Amino acid sequence: MAYAINFNVMNPGRERSPVAPLADVAIGLTGVTKRYQRGKGLLTAVSEVTLSVPPGQVIGLLGPNGAGKTTTIKMICGLVLPTAGTITLNGYDVARQRAGAVRQIGAVLEGSRNVYWPLSAWQNLMYFGRLKGLRAVAIRPRAERLLTELGLWERRHESVGSFSRGMQQKVAIAAALITDPPVLLLDEPTIGLDVAAARTVKDWIARLAADEGKTVLLTTHQLGVAQELASRIAVIRDGKIIADLPTGELLSRYAEDRFEIRTRKIPNGLRPGVLPAGGRIEHGAEATRILLPGAGQADLYRVLDGLRAAGSQLISVSQARPGLEDIFLRLIRDGEEGPGAVRATAAERVA
Repeated sequence: MAYAINFNVMNPGRERSPVAPLADVAIGLTGVTKRYQRGKGLLTAVSEVTLSVPPGQVIGLLGPNGAGKTTTIKMICGLVLPTAGTITLNGYDVARQRAGAVRQIGAVLEGSRNVYWPLSAWQNLMYFGRLKGLRAVAIRPRAERLLTELGLWERRHESVGSFSRGMQQKVAIAAALITDPPVLLLDEPTIGLDVAAARTVKDWIARLAADEGKTVLLTTHQLGVAQELASRIAVIRDGKIIADLPTGELLSRYAEDRFEIRTRKIPNGLRPGVLPAGGRIEHGAEATRILLPGAGQADLYRVLDGLRAAGSQLISVSQARPGLEDIFLRLIRDGEEGPGAVRATAAERVA
């Protein structure tokens, strides 16, 4: 179950940073580190993470379990204090101007119950809106719009406890947005949703960024969702950022020739030495796939000649580029932290 955090964004100017809020940085992390006491030693969950996210950008923060994603988000929310480093939200320092900072965000964190199950979806939104300082007259139209766009309007008076997990997730997202925060932190926002519901949420997130200028920090293990929604990808491993680039640039940087050959069964098998290094054969019920990552034209023609000699019937030959999942697995396996880390320039981060 997701954990939704809602903060009042009414009158954010009442608490100002000593310097003017930075309009060009919605989420700023500088040298953020978190260590926990473990036995007689220290466990470093997050190590010197630095990110600068401009307004209106959707950034995907990706990493395996235990990489430091949730700890990082909780520090941004102010739920966990960093051991070192600074975090700002639209110019407000989370440690020194917490009240002003947390008004900037709405969050849905995976792992804990968030809304009140005995209450209806409508009652939950009214409750969280009033809790954060909004008047009922301001909450009602926004609650109606949120529930309608998420397909929950017809069931708004039913208890959330009777909803499916996917519907409960939708209520959590709506609760996070009831105060119309400029920054959204979404941890696995499509988890538990069926295909149609996930499509609704994805379209909704894209529109929030494109049309309303909201900044979205997204974490997910569904890398197709990240590739579709995020214009920028940061990969964290063992608490360190090992890649941070615009999505298209990240995909291009790891582009390689990769051919896929589909054939009928190979009656006589391929001769030794025909398949290049890294190539593999996957036998299916209706076809056989031959994958040639990093292969050149000469390798491709040699395999095709070998298939013809083996009496195999060719179905198709295609050239593909690796997707985000392939690149993510490569980064997690090899890692590039330190001076060689894949980093975005300032111009690329804004793109």
